[in-house]
Amino acid sequence: MIIVQVKEGENIERALKKFKRKFEKTGVVKELRSRQAFDKPSIINRKKMIKAVYVQKLHLEEE
Repeated sequence: MIIVQVKEGENIERALKKFKRKFEKTGVVKELRSRQAFDKPSIINRKKMIKAVYVQKLHLEEE
């Protein structure tokens, strides 16, 4: 359960923004979308490999 601390006099829009940010960090929507369709293990591994190559390239460009 997500709990958002709201200060006295704080705008409801700001509290809603805090809630949305916390909800995104939990990854519920991402997991729900991934469960809607079956991906073969080979495709999952391929996506992980592509992501790893991309991240490694970003780290090399930083240095």
